[in-house]
Formats: sequence, structure tokens, C-alpha cells
Amino acid sequence: MPKKPIAKNTQRRKALKTLGAGAVGAVGVACASALPLPAYAKGIRTLKLVTTWPKNLPGIGNTPEIIAKNIEDMSDGQLRIKVFAAGELVPAFEAFDAVATGTAEMYHGAEYYWQGKSAAFNFFTTVPFGMLPQELAAWIHFGGGQELWEELSAKFNIRPFLAGNTGLQMGGWFNREINSVDDFRGLKMRMPGLGGEVIRRLGAVAVALPGGEIFPAMKSGAIDASEWNGPWNDTVFGFHQVAEYYYCPGFHEPGAGLSLGVNQDVYNDLTTAQKTMIRVAAHAENDRTLAAYNYENARSYQTLIHKHKVKIRTYPDDVVLALREKSQDVLAEVAAKDELTTKIYKSFKAFQDISLQWRSSADDIYNQWRIKT
Repeated sequence: MPKKPIAKNTQRRKALKTLGAGAVGAVGVACASALPLPAYAKGIRTLKLVTTWPKNLPGIGNTPEIIAKNIEDMSDGQLRIKVFAAGELVPAFEAFDAVATGTAEMYHGAEYYWQGKSAAFNFFTTVPFGMLPQELAAWIHFGGGQELWEELSAKFNIRPFLAGNTGLQMGGWFNREINSVDDFRGLKMRMPGLGGEVIRRLGAVAVALPGGEIFPAMKSGAIDASEWNGPWNDTVFGFHQVAEYYYCPGFHEPGAGLSLGVNQDVYNDLTTAQKTMIRVAAHAENDRTLAAYNYENARSYQTLIHKHKVKIRTYPDDVVLALREKSQDVLAEVAAKDELTTKIYKSFKAFQDISLQWRSSADDIYNQWRIKT
């Protein structure tokens, strides 16, 4: 009886099956050997982010951590951000230089801290009698502010982003009442930025101190008064323990924009997707931070009044008028420093002027009727 041809086919199938299994096994070995690739082979980058804020300060102190986590989450872990509070890697006011030179890749701070580099940086945080938070964001995102900011920061190898806002601030904490312009003479007050220059012209001694150094300076008498933020952070710092009077309005900081700065060389080396993640994380935190401050300031204000019995005061009209006059003088002088600062000032002021007209017909009148009894 002849052999069935199927046997040959069966042998062929067995051979192919064996070969296939071997091939799969080889692929499996190759895959297994590829699993423990080093971080750089997976495209993972770790960036250092230095801040100007004390560690774990509610609000702005936590903002860099939130930005870092959002970037890491959006990048699926490819971008990892290590956050260093003020003094952990570099002192608070050296964050800008650290990023410009590549000691760190990112910073979170307030641009007016860098006014020694260029007075134009003030316009991207706040200036006396300047824009409210919503106006600042509108100018930066739609009024040409971002492009001007990038032009300025490029001189220092930095790419900037708006990444937070603490809202309209209070005027500050004082150990004595302010009843006239003369009460500013000889007053030692912590106030950075152009606001500091304004009170100098009223006879005060303006002092620039990082947030973490304000309380001991007030307690020791090294300074007589200080602005910092608003009720939320001011309560956390315990300023009600070292000063009796809490003044408004915060003429010097009507809406303090915060910034995320990225070393330009590092930024250029990122993928398009990673650049977008950083921009989106910064913008999202700008909205979240402002909402948090609006909520917590309202609650903490009640605590200061009802629990700590803080004496809330309003600057007399003649003081506010003098502050406004000096503010206009300071801004005019700043605007004349160089061509780029002039361009930034003109752009800033042009939008503020038309925004003020609109808001006086919308927000201001609406708020007048909200508070009428």
C-alpha cells in the first residue's frame, strides 16, 4: 500500500512550527533584553526648577510643584521636574541667573525681581496703578505682551510664560497709622519693584527682602512696615503678630503676575509636544492660582478681622493721590530708559487705557450696585 503524501506535509508543518517557535522565542529574548533601557534611551529628561518662594508656602509656594506634576503627567513621565524652593539650590533672587546660565533649567518667580537686569521686567509682573489680573493676561496673550516679553527675555537666554497671579493685593502692614504723606518719611518698608521707588519719593526707605525674611525683620524692628501679598499668605506668615494695622489699597501690585522661565537652549531642544505641554501647564496654573487666591483671600480676610482683631485701614485720599502722582513720574522715567522698554511701556499703557474705559462701564458700576444696601 503506497505511503500517504500527507506525512510529508505534516513533517513540513512541524518544522515550520518549530522554526516559528524559535523565532518567537528569539523576539521574546530581544524584547526582554530591551526592557531595562536607561532613562535617556527612553527619552526621559529631568529638569531642575528653582523658585523664589519659601518651601510649602500655600498658594505660590505650591504652584511650582503643581506645574511640575502637570508637565510630568502630560508627558507620560518623559519630562520630570525637580523643584527647589528658595535657598535649596540657589538663593531666591538668584533664580533668574541660575536659569540664564544653565545651573537650573526653569524658574518660577516674579519678573519684577529682575528689574536690576532691565526695568522693563516690571511690566510682566505689575506696576503701580497698573493692570488688574484679567487685564494683564489679556495684554500678554492677545495684546502683544508675550512677544515683547520674549524679545526682552531672549537677551538673557530665557523663554518666559505667565504662570500665576495672586490678584489685587493689600497695601501692607504697619506698626503705626498712616494719616498723611509725611508719615512715610523715614519709614523703613519692605516693597520691591517700582512700588519701592514710589515710596522712596515720599521719603520712605524701600527694602527688598525675600518672603521668608519679612517676619523676623518686622519682629526685630529692622523694618517698620511691609507689603507681601494678601490676607491668605499674610495670615500664614503671621504678620498680624508683628503689626497692628493692615492698609489698602495695594497701589503697588494691582495684580501680580507670576512667571515660569525656561532656559532658551533647553526649550529649543524640546519636542513640539513638550513645548506645548509647558505652555499649557503654565497657562492652566495662571487660572488656578488666581482662583485659589480669590477664594482663600476672602476667607482669610474674615479670619484677620474677626479672630485676630486686625485694624483695617484705608490710605487717606491725599496719600493715594500722592502715590499715584509719584507712580506716574516713575513709570515715565522707566519708559525712557531704552528703546525696548519704551515699546513695552507704550503697548502696556495703550491697552490699559482702553481696558479702563470698558471696565469703568462694566465692572465698576456693577460692583457699586452689588455693595449698595
